Amino acid sequence: MRTILITGPGGSGRTTVAAATALRAAGNGIRTLVLSADRTDTLGTALGATTGPTPTRVTPHLTAWRPDATAGFRDDLARFQDRASNVLNLLGASRLDPEEVTPLPGAEELTLLRAVRDAALSERHELLVVDLPPTQQALALLSLPDELRRYLRRLLPAERQAAAGLRPVLGRLAGVPMPSEWLYETAARWDTELGAVEAVLADREVVVRLVAEPGPAGTDDVRSAGLALALRGLRPDALIANRVVPEEWPAGLVAQQRKALEEWQESYDVHAVPHLGHDPRGTDDLTALPVPEVNDTTSTVEWPVTDHLAEDGVLVWHLPLPGAIRDELDLIRRGDELLVSAGQFRRIVPLPSALRRCTVAGAALREGELRIRFAPDPDLWPRTP
Repeated sequence: MRTILITGPGGSGRTTVAAATALRAAGNGIRTLVLSADRTDTLGTALGATTGPTPTRVTPHLTAWRPDATAGFRDDLARFQDRASNVLNLLGASRLDPEEVTPLPGAEELTLLRAVRDAALSERHELLVVDLPPTQQALALLSLPDELRRYLRRLLPAERQAAAGLRPVLGRLAGVPMPSEWLYETAARWDTELGAVEAVLADREVVVRLVAEPGPAGTDDVRSAGLALALRGLRPDALIANRVVPEEWPAGLVAQQRKALEEWQESYDVHAVPHLGHDPRGTDDLTALPVPEVNDTTSTVEWPVTDHLAEDGVLVWHLPLPGAIRDELDLIRRGDELLVSAGQFRRIVPLPSALRRCTVAGAALREGELRIRFAPDPDLWPRTP
C-alpha cells in the first residue's frame, strides 16, 4: 500500500492539503483512507463530513478516520491493571475506573502510529494519506518507534538471567513480589508492535510531503524540516506551496512569496496551490486545489559506504544532510552506534556491519553531505594471509 505522510507548520493548511490529496486519489478510483490525529474535527471540516473513531465513508472510494486516543489509552490501562492486579493489591493501590481515565501527553501520537500500522496491515485500501501533526511534533512522531524500542531494550534486555536471579532477593527486600514474567512478555509485545510500526514507516512506498505558505516563516520551517528529515534518511517527494496569491494582490506580499518559491525550487519539487480567497470547505473547494497526484517516487535516501582502502586506507560513510551547518554538527561513537547531532536534531544510528570493526578517523561536511571516515581496527579487521 502506498502511504503519503503530510506535515507542515501550524496554520499552513496541511489538513486541507491532506484532504485534497486523498479526495483527488479517490476520484481516480484509488481506494483511499485519510487519517488525522487532531482532537478537533479539522479533517471533517475540510471534507464537509463528520469524522471520528469510526471510519466514515466520504465518497465511494474515500474513507476518513480520526482514531480516539482516549479509548485506546483506556483499553491499554485496563489490560495493564488486569495483569498487575496482584502487585497492586499488595501495595494497597486502588484501580482506576474507565470514567476517570484521561489520556497522557503523547497518547494521540501513539494512537496515530497504531492506526497507521493497522491500516497498512489491513490491505483494505490502496492508498493511505496521513495528516500528521505540525512539523516539529511530526518529526518527533517519526522517531518515536525507534526511540521507544531502544529504551525497552536498555531497561528490559532480552538476556534476563541476572534479573531472574535477583528477583527473589529484591522481592524479600521490598516486601512485595517483583515484576515477573508478564513484564518481559509485555515488553516483548510492545517491541513487536513498535517494530511493525517502524517497518511501515521505513517502507520505500512511504513518502513525506511538506506543506508551507511561501514567506520568511515558511522558509525557516522548510529548512529546519528538510534537515531533520535528512537526518532520518528521508527527503520530501514534494513541497506544496500553499495559498499562493495572484499577481494582482499587494505587491509586497507577491514579491515575498515569489522569493520563497524561487528558493524552494532550487532544492525541491514545488507544487503551487493558489489561494481561493477563502478557507476551502467541502469537496468542491478541495477539488479546485491542484495538489500533486500519487506517484511512484520515494522519500528514502541511501547512506552509502564507499571503499577507499586502496587509496587512503579508509572507508567513507556518506550522510546527505542538506542545510546542515558545520559548527552545529557533532558525532559521538558509542559501541556499534553513532550519535549524529545537527543543530537541534539528533539521531542514534546503528553502524553498517563493516564499520563496526573500524575506528572513526575524521569527518567533513562538503556540498550538503557529511562524509565520515573510518579506519579499520587492526584488532578487529580480518587479516589478509
